Amino acid sequence: MTGTCVIVGAGEVDVPEIKIEAKDFVIGADGGMEHLERLGIKADMALGDFDSLGYVPEHQNLVLHPVMKDDTDMMLAAKEGMKLGYRKFRLYGGLGGRLDHTLANIQTLIYLSKRGAEVRLIGDGICVTAVTDGEISFDETYRGVISIFCLNGKASGVTLWGLKYPLENAVLTSEMPLGVSNEFTGQKSTVRVTDGTLIIMWSEN
Repeated sequence: MTGTCVIVGAGEVDVPEIKIEAKDFVIGADGGMEHLERLGIKADMALGDFDSLGYVPEHQNLVLHPVMKDDTDMMLAAKEGMKLGYRKFRLYGGLGGRLDHTLANIQTLIYLSKRGAEVRLIGDGICVTAVTDGEISFDETYRGVISIFCLNGKASGVTLWGLKYPLENAVLTSEMPLGVSNEFTGQKSTVRVTDGTLIIMWSEN
């Protein structure tokens, strides 16, 4: 699939708009259906147990799950997107509010990244991504703080170019927040990891 799977969850959605292209596929995960209705966006799939929404919506593509289940609604939506062939994901309504759900949504990023997907979790004034055995680059327009974490064991070959605090072939672990509070410098920058997964977050201006 060449489009993006856009998933909107039940958490706070503080962006003024969500841009949807013709090839994108939109999933309303539980209470995310309410956000989509408010923003005037049609969901291609309504998914979840709908305990947050409070009722089961009428939808031609409804995927209903029991409340007692192993996956969060956001993870279930991500898995549906993968099954449909999407490899680009944008997630909204998954930051801020309950810390346990925020962490669960970051785990969803790791799940997707390890399966070759390009992912973004957007909200609460930041953007979060996961990068596995690869790199992400930023142009000169980025400003503010960027933080890099390993939350999944160990990440080797971590190299930071163009940021205020560079690294060269370093090892990050889940026990030490070495990459917290770095900064963009007004030049092109890159974060690379050769073996492992990094969580990267930056201010979304």
